[in-house]
Amino acid sequence: MSELKILIACGSGIATSTVAQEKVKDILANAGIPAKITKRTIGQVESLQDGVDVIMVTTRYQKPLRKPIVSVFGLISGIDQEAVEKEVVDVSRAALAAKD
Repeated sequence: MSELKILIACGSGIATSTVAQEKVKDILANAGIPAKITKRTIGQVESLQDGVDVIMVTTRYQKPLRKPIVSVFGLISGIDQEAVEKEVVDVSRAALAAKD
């Protein structure tokens, strides 16, 4: 099984993306999905999308992308957290299957 490359982006590339990164790491580890996660700012998403398999954001992102995008704000706020966790796993599994 290959490793999934994930980009997590927030406004500054530091605060909420760090919290989201730790939660996503735990979610994927529990699901048995190997992943490498990088953090950047929301403004860098479009230019970095070709180097990753999945994009996760902590804020709204409206531009069209060629990669799957998941809003992970619920992991920070606790709102619909279980649904967000399921989406993280489902999208990650689909992206990993597409790589293999």
